[in-house]
Parts: sequence; C-alpha cells; structure tokens
Amino acid sequence: MKEIIDIVAAYDEAFKEGKKTALATVVQVEGSAYRRAGARMLITEDGQLTGAISGGCLEGDALRKARMVILQQEPLLVTYDTRDDDDAKLGVGLGCNGLIHILIEPINDQLHNPVRLLKKIINNRSHAVLVTIFSTADRKAKQPGTCICLMDNGKITTRAENLPYYHDLFNDALSVLENQRSETMYYRDGIEYTAFVEHVKPLISLVIIGAGNDAVPLTKIASVLGWDITVIDGRPSYAEPARFPLAKKVIVSKPEQALSHIIINKWTAFVLMTHNYNYEVALLKEFLPMQLPYIGILGPKKKLERILGELEEGGVQITDDQLSRIYGPVGLDIGSEGPEEIALSIVAEIKAVLS
Repeated sequence: MKEIIDIVAAYDEAFKEGKKTALATVVQVEGSAYRRAGARMLITEDGQLTGAISGGCLEGDALRKARMVILQQEPLLVTYDTRDDDDAKLGVGLGCNGLIHILIEPINDQLHNPVRLLKKIINNRSHAVLVTIFSTADRKAKQPGTCICLMDNGKITTRAENLPYYHDLFNDALSVLENQRSETMYYRDGIEYTAFVEHVKPLISLVIIGAGNDAVPLTKIASVLGWDITVIDGRPSYAEPARFPLAKKVIVSKPEQALSHIIINKWTAFVLMTHNYNYEVALLKEFLPMQLPYIGILGPKKKLERILGELEEGGVQITDDQLSRIYGPVGLDIGSEGPEEIALSIVAEIKAVLS
C-alpha cells in the first residue's frame, strides 16, 4: 500500500505540473523475481521514477519503453526472461531466474485511468480488487490494461463492460474479493487473454495513545510503511503536531472522548503508551467491547494484569476473545533496548497480527 500511496502522490504532482506519465505494473511472474505481481512504478516523461518493478535491474529499460508508450499512447506488454544466462542483453546482472511480464500503460486525464483507480482504493480504506488484462499470446493485440476496480461495499468502476468475457471476469473478481487472495485468470476473445485479478489490502491505521518521547520513533517507523498514524494524548504540551510531523492527526483528548476523533475498522491497531495508569484503564474499558484487532499496552505483564483485574472488579466482563486481542507487554520479543528498538518490535508485531 505504501507504494500505491507514493505513486498516487507522484501522479498528482506530475498532473499539476503538466507532465505526461506511464504506469508499469508487474502482471505475471514465472519462476523467481525480485518483485511479485502487483509491483508498480510510475514514470514521468522527464524520467522521474516512483515505486519499483525490480531490484533496480529493469528500471532503466522500462524507462525507455515507457517514454515510447507515452509518445504512442498505447499500452505495451514487455517480457524480461532472466532465465537466460546472457544477462548482457540487458546490460546488467539480474540475479533472478524467472520470466517477468510487465504492462506499461499511458496515464491520460481520463476519469478512470489506472492511477485514479488506485486512488479510489486508498480512499476506500478497505479490501478491494483491481483487474489488469493483457495478452501474452499476441503482443500486437490490444492490451485492455487496468480496467476494473471492485470495492468490498459493492461499488465497481469499470472500463471493461464491452469485453465479451466481462460477466465471467466480474464473477472472478467477486470471488477474489471474498477469498482475499490474488489470482491469475484466463479468457478467450479470438485470442487468449490473461487477467491479473489483484486483491489489495487496506491501509493499516495506527493509533498511538500517548505523546511521550518514546512515541516519536514509533511514528517514524510506521510512516516508512505508509501507515495512517494518529497520536492522542490528554496533555496539550505533548500532543503537538510539531513533535509528530509524520502523523496524520495529533489530538488532545480525554479518554472517554478519544474514540470520537477517529474512524475505526478491522485494520486499526491501538498502542497504549501514556505512562498514565488511570488514563489507560479508562481507555481499555472503552476498547474491550469494540473487537479491535490489536490493542498493545506498553509496560510489564503485571501492569496489564492489574488493569484487567481492576476492570473486572468494576463489573466489566472480559471474554477470552477480548483477551486474545490484547498484547502486553507490547511488541515482539526481540531483545529490544531503547525507544527505537521497542518501536521496531511494536510495528513488527502489529504487521504479524494483521497479516
């Protein structure tokens, strides 16, 4: 998702500046490759690259072909066979052993161009399916490209209604959305077409409760992954945007009002690191009924046990399912020392749990 966010931002900037662009997408891989299907790279006419389709081996050649695509305004399917020992054909040592199919599409100002479909997925903040159609059987045939975007709320954006196999394609997209696993499908329209029916996971939202110094490296590491970050604290002197420039929101709030400031879904993780026992007791009481996927609590196990005991004494019924969503001490046990390593362990644990 971080790559998609960066590509959309780069496209918006290029569009503002009047630059023409193309989108390169890895649509199929046979054997081994540095990037899997779904990897993308935006190329501007002046050679700026955002994202990656390899470890750096293919970008130069893809740039040259993208400029041709921008000029001709027609999608182009390019295949790199890294199984060939003669790497000199590309002028590089690829270090892979696979067949990589990359579709390069010109991005024009159409309402539903491929990058704008990616933008819809980001804004949807939930599961989605993106369909890209191409033909390896006949490279001179029309390459339909990225043409369907299906959201889990049932909304669909498509430029593929006139394809004779559209009904089957739509049903396959629904199946991928339900199973939440990308698939490669095959259809026939005189020649054989391949569709990369890609499941795109939602953006992870991280809500950090506590704006102390130890929250700063946590926002930095999470931002590298492109997570949507919110920092909440009851202390105005701590919850200052200037201290957390990488957070989307920095909020001053009492515990009972904290949830009113954020949108919560199944990809929202909470980390409690306020160093304020009473604040965290009040928050956990609010969190327990919500079936949040991840609630991390900084501090020793005894602290968590004390909080849970106090809640139960106050009449709160805590189920095994609720307990399974609470992680304390927060973070994977990687022998962390210092705020930066603790932050790394927290981000790693959240990623593991949500995956």
